[in-house]
Amino acid sequence: MNARPAVPQGSWNSVETPGWDPLGASAAWGAAGLGAWPSPGSPPSPRPPPAGGPCRRPPLRTLQLLLLLGATWARAGAPRCTYTFVLPQQKFTGAVCWSGPSAARPAAEAVNASEVAALRMRVGRHEELLRELQRLAAADGAVAGEVRALRKESRGLSARLGQLRAQLQHEAGPGPAALLALLGERVLNVSAEAQRAAARFHQLDVKFRELAQLVTRQSGLIARLERLCPGGTGGQQQVLPPPLVPVVPVSLVGGTNDTSRRLDPAPEPQRDQTLRQQGPLASPMPAGHPAVPTKPTGPWQDCAEAHQAGHRQSGVYELQLGRHVVSVWCEQQLEGGGWTVIQRRQDGSVNFFTTWQHYKVGFGQPDGEYWLGLEPVHQLTSRGDHELLVLLEDWGGRGARAHYDGFSLEPESDYYRLRLGQYHGDAGDSLSWHNDKPFSTVDRDRDSYSGNCALYQRGGWWYHACAHSNLNGMWHRGGHYRSRYQDGVYWAEFRGGAYSLKKVAMLIRPLRL
Repeated sequence: MNARPAVPQGSWNSVETPGWDPLGASAAWGAAGLGAWPSPGSPPSPRPPPAGGPCRRPPLRTLQLLLLLGATWARAGAPRCTYTFVLPQQKFTGAVCWSGPSAARPAAEAVNASEVAALRMRVGRHEELLRELQRLAAADGAVAGEVRALRKESRGLSARLGQLRAQLQHEAGPGPAALLALLGERVLNVSAEAQRAAARFHQLDVKFRELAQLVTRQSGLIARLERLCPGGTGGQQQVLPPPLVPVVPVSLVGGTNDTSRRLDPAPEPQRDQTLRQQGPLASPMPAGHPAVPTKPTGPWQDCAEAHQAGHRQSGVYELQLGRHVVSVWCEQQLEGGGWTVIQRRQDGSVNFFTTWQHYKVGFGQPDGEYWLGLEPVHQLTSRGDHELLVLLEDWGGRGARAHYDGFSLEPESDYYRLRLGQYHGDAGDSLSWHNDKPFSTVDRDRDSYSGNCALYQRGGWWYHACAHSNLNGMWHRGGHYRSRYQDGVYWAEFRGGAYSLKKVAMLIRPLRL
C-alpha cells in the first residue's frame, strides 16, 4: 500500500494491488502535469504553480485521466488490478495539475484480438440461439392458438350435435339403435328360454331312459314270475311269453329331415278303446262305402304302369292280378311315383288282429287303413324285382323311412316267406331280422318261438322269436302305452318297442335298373 499523497485543495487514496507499476504511475502522473510522484514515506510537498499563473482544472478532467491510465495499462497486457479511488467530500477550490512527461499510448496492435473475436463469436451464437428461440416461440404460440380455436369449435359442434340428436329423438321417437337394443334384449331372453328348455328336455330325456329301463326290468320280472307261477289244472303245458325287444331304440331319430315323408292326413278315430281288445274279425272289410276308383280306365298291371301312362294323381286304381281285379292305392307323387301301397295304418279304424285267410286276400279300404293281401303282393312281386319303402311317423310329427332295394314274397306253399334286399334310410333296420321268415297269424303259427307270437303281438307278421318290428299290431293312441306285451304298431329302431306309431305305410315298386 502506497502513502496517500497530498493534493492541493483535496486528497484521494490509491490502493496498490498486485501488478502495480509505480514507475509507470509516476510517469503518467507527470504526463498529466501533476508534478512529481511522491515517494513512499516522504511528506507531501505542494506543487508550485506553473508559470504564467495558477493552474485551475476541474476534478472531472482528473478522473478522465485516471480512467485513461487504467485503460492504457489493460491494453498493454498488464496484469489485472483493482483500483479504489476515494474522492473528496468537498469540491476542489484549487488547481490540480500534473507536471512531467506524458505517458506513451500503447500501440493498437497490442490489443488482444483473439479474445475479442472469441467474445464476438460467442455473442453471435447467443444471438442466433435467441433468434431461433424467438422463432420457435412464435410458431408454438401460433399452433397453441389454433389448437385452442379447434377445441372451442369442437365443443361448439358437440353441443350442437347433442341438441340435434335430442330433437331428432323427440320428433322421430325411438331410433334404429334403440330398436336394435330392444331386439337384442329379446334375442337374449329367447336364447335364455331356449337354453332352459334344452336343459329341461335333457332332464326329461334322462328320466325317460330311466323309466324305459325300469319298464324293461319290470317286464322281465313279470315274465319270470309268470314262469314261476303254477300252471293250470291237469297236465297242461304252460305257454311262455315271447321275448321283448329293447324299449329304447338303439339309435333315436332326432327329427324330420329331407328324406322323411309324412303320410297322408286322416281324421282321428272316434271308436272306443275296447275295439282294440276284440278278437279276430269275422269280416275283412270294415263298415262303410266301397272305394271309388280315381281313374275309370284300367285295370293296370301295377301302379308303375299307370304312372308311365301319364296318370300322375295319387288315388285308388284297379289292378289286374291273375283272374281278379283288385283296388289299390297308387302313390304317384312320392319319389318319382309308381308306388303300390300294400299296407297303411293311420287312425286305428281297422283291426289287424285277424286270421290267415283275411291276411291272404286282404282287408280294409284302399283310401284308408288296409292290407292289400299276401296273395296279391306275391303275384305283383313274382313279375320281377321290386323295392320296398316303409314310411313311419310318430305322434310328434317326426317322420322316418326305411328303404330296401329288394322285396318279394314266396307262394302260399312256403307261407309267403319274406325276401329282403339291402337296407337304406334313417329309420333304422328293424325288418332284416325277419328276413327269410314265414308269415304267421293267430291261427297259423309259423314263427321260431315256442309260443304263438301273433297271439302276443296281436297281428300277423313275419315273426322270428318274436319281432323287432310289427306294423300290424294294436294301434295305441298317444305313442307310449301300457300293455302286458309289446303289441303296438312299433319299429324298434325308431322310438323303441314300447311306442306305438301314429302312421305307417308299406309301398312297393318295380325296381328300376
